Amino acid sequence: MLAVPGSSDRFIAKARGLGVDALFLDLEDAVAPAVKEESRGRIVAALNDPAGFAAPCLTVRVNDWSTPWTYADVIEVVTGAGAKIDALVLPKCTSAGQVQALDLLLTQVEHAAGLPVGRIGLEVQIEDALGLLHVNEIAAASPRLASLVFGPGDFMASLGMASLSVGEQIDAYPGDHFHYALMAILIAARAHGLQAIDGPYVAIRDTEGFRRSARLSAALGYDGKWVLHPAQVDAGNEIFSPSADNFARAQRIMTAYAAAHAAVGGATGAIVVDDEMVDEAGVKLAEAIVARGRAAGMEGHA
Repeated sequence: MLAVPGSSDRFIAKARGLGVDALFLDLEDAVAPAVKEESRGRIVAALNDPAGFAAPCLTVRVNDWSTPWTYADVIEVVTGAGAKIDALVLPKCTSAGQVQALDLLLTQVEHAAGLPVGRIGLEVQIEDALGLLHVNEIAAASPRLASLVFGPGDFMASLGMASLSVGEQIDAYPGDHFHYALMAILIAARAHGLQAIDGPYVAIRDTEGFRRSARLSAALGYDGKWVLHPAQVDAGNEIFSPSADNFARAQRIMTAYAAAHAAVGGATGAIVVDDEMVDEAGVKLAEAIVARGRAAGMEGHA
């Protein structure tokens, strides 16, 4: 998920051809208050431009409900380019009520603009202590919800963490200081059928640091990560796709289990694949890896 400042024609133009799965045109933190209102029109024009974007999923991050800009962000951008928008990103969400308010406003704007009601999804950022405390209610707040996104920068500030490097580990702490937050968001997302997306790593020239950060959330089961610079795109695509070996082994497991299942009329309990026992739980893991690999364009058959 590529972050693109909605105030910059140059960054918008550069984003058009990048090989990311999704991008958001930003009206929030990447846009100065003095140009937020004019940036709405720039985003509408960018979305309607026949040049299009290579990314198959296009979203817009509006300002959070504590600001004076949210309702006008939604009205202007969705009225002007709603047919091109797959989701709105709501930052700094602290309650289910904020999600529901955005859902209701979006429904009214879709009606007024003649757009299909309910087609535009919502992505919600969990960025502070209050949002994390209410993450389960937030995850259940609207049928429009598609994903929960961890926002490490504001989260670090909310808790008073002793670092200025957003997304990086704190040397003085012996473990992963994001682990609890990442797991709480992931569990809430999975319990409600949502994707879980890790937030940005701001040291855009430190590719190895980005890889280190991405590997942690990918290992937990996160679906992807925000990228702030084209230099992070290839690493993100690699880390959040299965390895070729894991993909091939997952295919072998599914093929072998299906064959064993068919041979005994559905009475299969456990089988052995590559010298490891595989039961139904193992097959579910394999199915998830194969699905992720196919979504990443991986091919091959066991």
